Amino acid sequence: MSQTILITGASAGFGAAFARRLVADGHRVIATARRADRLTALRDELGAAKLLPFALDVTDAAAVAALPDALPEGWREVDVLINNAGLALGLNPAWTADIAAWDTMVATNVTGVIHMTRALLPGMVARNTGHVINLGSTAGIYPYPGGHIYGASKAFVTQFSLNLKADLLGTGVRVTDIEPGLVGGSEFSQVRFGGDADRAAAMYAGTTPLTPEDIAETVSWVLGLPAHVNINKVEMMPTCQAPAALAVKRQA
Repeated sequence: MSQTILITGASAGFGAAFARRLVADGHRVIATARRADRLTALRDELGAAKLLPFALDVTDAAAVAALPDALPEGWREVDVLINNAGLALGLNPAWTADIAAWDTMVATNVTGVIHMTRALLPGMVARNTGHVINLGSTAGIYPYPGGHIYGASKAFVTQFSLNLKADLLGTGVRVTDIEPGLVGGSEFSQVRFGGDADRAAAMYAGTTPLTPEDIAETVSWVLGLPAHVNINKVEMMPTCQAPAALAVKRQA
């Protein structure tokens, strides 16, 4: 059954891959991001009847709150919200990290997610149908040096998703947290390292990471399950990755 799906962070990476896959699945997509030119290009690629570009910064609380009424007629009943917009900035240890980068990660990965959810969830509950899909990360489960705020923000996403499901008990609204590990083929690492392409590429050297299309395949599967089935969490890694042993610092 065709659904109207709103994706945040749809201008590149996961979000663009989601848009392409879900339109191919027969759905209509509201593609939101800050870079309106990229959204327009995506509309031209996928067709205006299937994709609505909508410029939106998830850290703009007023714009997010106004979103349900700002959408054009015929697009206002959002069946699925995919909270995809998110980022990591830097990999320095906490005591040398840029506090402004911390604030940006929290504003996008945490506050943006809760504001988007609060804006669109009432309509889903009123219609007794809907699905919130949040993009978490294995970084929210397994810590690593330099992952402090990014990992903490993704741990929030996981717990927020589970608590949403608890609130929604007895309704037809579903909640899923998708937690990918190492994923290449997106802007994630270039953003993390301030546009340093060589440093970003080094993160994937000698590996076969997941791709945005792999994550889109998972989203497609979750959405296609019968309405009574809720997938709470999906944790996924490439075969070249695994959780590490606990670190131990030994004296010489």
